[in-house]
Amino acid sequence: MRHFGHISPTVRKDLFHQEPAEFTGASPARILAAALGATLYSPATRPRLAGDIRKQADRGVVSMVLCLEDSISDGDVAGAEENLVRQFAELDAEGADAAELPLLFIRVRTPEQIPDLVRRLGGSVRRLAGFVLPKFNESSGSAFLDALAETETAAGLARLYAMPVLETPDLLHLETRAETLAGISRTVNSHRERVLALRLGVTDFCSAYGLRRTPDMTAYDVKIVAGVIADVVNVLSRADGTGFTVTGPVWEYFRSQQRLFKPQLRRSPFLAEGVEELRTALIEHDLDGLLREIELDRANGLLGKTCIHPAHVTPVHALSVVSHEEFCDAQDILRPERGGGGVMRSAYTNKMNEVKPHRAWAERTMLRAEVFGVAKEEVGFVDLLTAGLQV
Repeated sequence: MRHFGHISPTVRKDLFHQEPAEFTGASPARILAAALGATLYSPATRPRLAGDIRKQADRGVVSMVLCLEDSISDGDVAGAEENLVRQFAELDAEGADAAELPLLFIRVRTPEQIPDLVRRLGGSVRRLAGFVLPKFNESSGSAFLDALAETETAAGLARLYAMPVLETPDLLHLETRAETLAGISRTVNSHRERVLALRLGVTDFCSAYGLRRTPDMTAYDVKIVAGVIADVVNVLSRADGTGFTVTGPVWEYFRSQQRLFKPQLRRSPFLAEGVEELRTALIEHDLDGLLREIELDRANGLLGKTCIHPAHVTPVHALSVVSHEEFCDAQDILRPERGGGGVMRSAYTNKMNEVKPHRAWAERTMLRAEVFGVAKEEVGFVDLLTAGLQV
């Protein structure tokens, strides 16, 4: 699979200076973690789930979570598990190449569900990339990760990845946050080889204080949430080789709401491309707030995003593509002859590139360039978004 693989090779050639690379479930974890992109959540109760998975793959989705936790009621869990087993069997019976399907994860409720589901899935477990682990802290996380490791060994599987969700009140509350983060760090580091990425449960954070952000606001406008995100990145996503990929929080809105504030999208990029109606559509569906939050995610050290609606996928991926300017800066910073440091004017002659301080940024940028590609010099976000939406 590859990002923007659902659009034609001709269109990709017109858009990309460097096209997104292909990857599979067997690719190195650092590649998969960076490539998750917009991870689309779906309740495991959907009766045509196998068809939904195939349809979303055709629309550019490369990772999905099939949820047995908060998205379904307590009374539906047993039926949802049975449905998952049927739907995985259907996918397996079709004999589809694994590269034609997104990376598939199951969000469980308890550690005991992991070995039980793997056993019930039988041979179709080969379609499964791993599990999403909710309400993760040191005590619950150890039980989840131990169950995953034991199941992997017992079933003779090469690798089942874990994506812990950080969303518990002890992480949010100031008096317990430092120790909770330290415990989470100890736990994920003891299973580093199977922890693919860490996800943020911002809806649960807001719930602890009876809050809910409006479509006019991003997660970073809710200061108590922004503080937790900053601390999670501080402890768990450092660029010194000890960090993990942390993904962006869910955007809850996908229908027009009554607005209090001005739209957050400038007109000029859309006028230049002759697609002002696209700007109008994005605003009408409250996606201008999503676009701002995606930019703030990356500025704050997050990569990828939890999504609950297919309309959110293409904007996330379009804003994940590395611009030609970013690529030139990163390339210049990482040139072997620059190993001793120093400072230089950027290729676009609009900024300073300082080799040693900007090196970690450049390395992350080149990893993102590998999985999401590099846009041509004259290609911008609007072009990428339009191409993705036209499929």
